[in-house]
Amino acid sequence: MTADSLRSVTVERTGPGMFTATNSRGDTISFGTGSGGGFTPVELFLAAIGGCSAADVDVTTSRHAEPDEFSVAVHGHKAEDAGGNHMTDLEAAFTVRFPEGEAGDRARTILPRAVKTSHDKLCTVSRTVEAGTPVAVKVVPTD
Repeated sequence: MTADSLRSVTVERTGPGMFTATNSRGDTISFGTGSGGGFTPVELFLAAIGGCSAADVDVTTSRHAEPDEFSVAVHGHKAEDAGGNHMTDLEAAFTVRFPEGEAGDRARTILPRAVKTSHDKLCTVSRTVEAGTPVAVKVVPTD
């Protein structure tokens, strides 16, 4: 592992059920438990899946034509079993419309391949989920 491969965020509690994540560039996003509005961690997880694939697909298709419409609806079911809470039946559904003409035709032609390539090889978020990567946790002493 190298410093170039490291990705990190810091999450700080900002109030009851409210948190702010800060990345290494100083950008922030606030979220909470859902009781006071805003995104929940599970919704951020779904947004990360959709956002990762959307970025991959956009880079590939927009080289040919700017889309008239581009959205990714991501959903899944929150389940609880003997192993604990987890998400099941995750799906990312792309709705992309390109303008008429030769450039739009090229973008439409490569769209399915771009979505598949993102899912199968490029999207770090969904690839990590599908690989079942373990998450280590620890408590850092404060004294």
